Amino acid sequence: MRDKLLIQAKRIVIKIGSSLIASRAEGLRPQQIERLADEIAALRTDGREILMVSSGAIVSGIRKLQLKDYPKSLPVKQAAAAVGQSRLMWAYEKAFERLNIQVAQILLTHQDLADRRRFLNARHTLAALIGFGILPVINENDTVAVDEIRVGDNDTLASEVAHLADADLLVILSDVDGLYTEDPRKNQSATLIPLITEITPDIERLAGVSSTFEGTGGMATKLRAAKKVGEYGISTLILNGERAGLLPTVLGGGPGGSLFLARERRLNSRKHWIAFTLRSRGQIHLDQGAVDALTNRGKSLLASGVLRVMGSFEAGDPVSCVDTDGKEFARGLVNVSSALLRQMKGLKTAAIHEHFGPQEYEEVIHRDNLVILSC
Repeated sequence: MRDKLLIQAKRIVIKIGSSLIASRAEGLRPQQIERLADEIAALRTDGREILMVSSGAIVSGIRKLQLKDYPKSLPVKQAAAAVGQSRLMWAYEKAFERLNIQVAQILLTHQDLADRRRFLNARHTLAALIGFGILPVINENDTVAVDEIRVGDNDTLASEVAHLADADLLVILSDVDGLYTEDPRKNQSATLIPLITEITPDIERLAGVSSTFEGTGGMATKLRAAKKVGEYGISTLILNGERAGLLPTVLGGGPGGSLFLARERRLNSRKHWIAFTLRSRGQIHLDQGAVDALTNRGKSLLASGVLRVMGSFEAGDPVSCVDTDGKEFARGLVNVSSALLRQMKGLKTAAIHEHFGPQEYEEVIHRDNLVILSC
């Protein structure tokens, strides 16, 4: 199963971690960039369609600005990103130009992905670039992004791009071999797990955090990315990008890395966007009858099943549905504002009509705009 999936994957998003191509001491590592370019070019020769999500801009900028430490303030981070991003793209331009491959830079924020029209426009742009044989190089637009519109770490961005591009496989290249049974730095008898069929709580507990200067995410962010794209039917390979030749070898069916299989139940693109791209603006706490109706009978959410409303939101905003244990089990686009829902909660449809008059929608959240989360 593993070999077949890796060999047959045609459209692949490859995320390149900061530590692979940049360091505080060296700045950009041109030899590493050229070596990765050679390997990606070989994959393209085999008929693969490649999109890159590359970290490294801020670290490269830190070197150029001669900063002693990783910047803590947002303006300094953005200054480092502005300096480093142009240097990073110039390095990719040179590395791929000698292989007769053109590259295109795409900078995204969460706002670009959360707006459905802009999301679809970005999807069409990526498809057009691939059609022209151009290699997209994608990064977060760190020079303008503030916390409210940031995607966050580039593992998360790579998972968003995999969905955006309808990829067959997400490859996360890092300085680790993959997921181990234990932390190999602490236990030399720890073994690499080559195939993970399901991301269970036990698997999640194996994830640690990064302690490197260059990296902003660890194994935990990689597992979250794998879990997210797995809901869309995309498997994820975590691989050591420091090892020369490993990428084409593993994608050719050879050993190496950890492959996380996608779930058999695949969300369509719009529902995946609702569940994993949009950020919840509030919570709706439901009684057990409403929880059962949504999870087991495929019903829409009515006001009669609402116990409590948390947060402030407007009609059309994404909200979380919470069960009687306080756990989010679903997410959807709400048809009424939080202010109105607080007045309507617990009321049946007839009582709502009597007190508030006819409503544009009878459902608080229609089933077509509702996603039941796997866990």
